[in-house]
Amino acid sequence: MDSQTAFPDAPVVGIVGSAGAYGRWLRGFFERRMGLAVLGHDPADPASVSPDALLDRADVLLFAAPIRATGALIDDYVARSAGREAGRLWLDVTSIKQAPVAAMLRSRAEVVGLHPMTAPPKAPTLKGRVVVVCEARLSRWRPWLARLLDALEGECVEATPERHDQVMALVQAMVHASHLAQAGVLREYAGALGAPAGLMPFRSASFELDAAIAARILSLNPAIYEDIQFGNPHAGEVLDHLLAQLGELRALVRAGDDDARARFRAAFLRNREAFGAPALADGNYAYERVGYLLADLAGKRYASVHLPEDRSGSLRALLHVFERHGVSLESIHSSRTPEGEVHFRIGFDREVDAAALDAAVVEIDASGIGRVLARG
Repeated sequence: MDSQTAFPDAPVVGIVGSAGAYGRWLRGFFERRMGLAVLGHDPADPASVSPDALLDRADVLLFAAPIRATGALIDDYVARSAGREAGRLWLDVTSIKQAPVAAMLRSRAEVVGLHPMTAPPKAPTLKGRVVVVCEARLSRWRPWLARLLDALEGECVEATPERHDQVMALVQAMVHASHLAQAGVLREYAGALGAPAGLMPFRSASFELDAAIAARILSLNPAIYEDIQFGNPHAGEVLDHLLAQLGELRALVRAGDDDARARFRAAFLRNREAFGAPALADGNYAYERVGYLLADLAGKRYASVHLPEDRSGSLRALLHVFERHGVSLESIHSSRTPEGEVHFRIGFDREVDAAALDAAVVEIDASGIGRVLARG
């Protein structure tokens, strides 16, 4: 397709890095959600097509490679393509935007950098998640990109690659560094006070959330978190500011006198002014909502149920079973299993009639309305 040809209604999508976690998720998204043909290349996948075949056949080329390799990889594709990319669309989904977007701009393709602010979800779309969009060179492919973003169902925010990386130094690098440092402190105290699992009975909502974030970081691909620190040109400066703030707080706590307490209030608690009243109110409310959720999920009386039929009325039929058996619900929350199945965790108060609850659970399984995954 040359630059004078309109983009096809059903373009062929090529994914560089198709064997990676995001490459696999994106392949499924393009095939199932958008009905598009997808080609993939990945050194880890011997069955994948060659880079030259990808460049010949793909109308949209998407890079989903490790952060530290993406810039050089794109440059290699620019050299291989040698102008074949003119009139096509190149995208990337890297957590750093300046280097990959600059590399894509060395091609003759239209160029947009994308950053989904989440690991590959179990859900079929990015609904409820943020997608940062860095338009660099976009013309003929603008309507198709709009279709793509609409299908992704994410909350889109636009930024230049430079602003993106500056913001990510705060939103990602600083946050990850803080929780990795907390994990290091917990490791150092584990011998004296116990591992995180042993501390959890003493938890506050704040500790539980921080421990969950640290566990999430430590559970996923370590190369991603390494590159977010080392690959962002603004991360070092932000970490300097973070260390300075912690150093000042440590010095005041060590001093411990009334003057130090006054300086603490002046230096740290005045940060509420920088947040502003609306942001404080919204953040406090969000924290309370998460606290209620954690309290519900800690309940000992519950049933987790998967509804195999994704249709209108399925949940109503499930709830009607509990109603018919006289079982009152205390809470209900939906989430996904590791396999991606939607399930509902239904909580009951401690006075629930055990026999009535048993009968309801048996009916749910036997009737095919739902499948009980867990019971407490």
